[in-house]
Amino acid sequence: MGKLHIKKGDTVVVIAGEDKGHQGKVLLVDIKKQTAIVEGGNLVSKHTRPSTDNPKGGIIKKEAPIHVSNLMLLDSKGKASRIGRKKDEKTGKTVRYSKKSGEVIK
Repeated sequence: MGKLHIKKGDTVVVIAGEDKGHQGKVLLVDIKKQTAIVEGGNLVSKHTRPSTDNPKGGIIKKEAPIHVSNLMLLDSKGKASRIGRKKDEKTGKTVRYSKKSGEVIK
């Protein structure tokens, strides 16, 4: 499959779709489906039956996956930026960097 430009814990902005402009933290990434769940983004109504966790049941709001092509990573300055990969001079490991500012993303 390959690597994706976002990871769990990154702060992203939605660049397309119903939630365009929404910023949030990535809660989960599915590499096979190339989707991610963003905190507070792409909320859907889910009908639940009564259970031990939710004794009343009813309709709950839940985040649904968004395709990674509709997400853009925010750098430390809060600007949406494309992502590149390069070898770190000190450690020799591959790191992600912001193409807009050039700084390494932790």
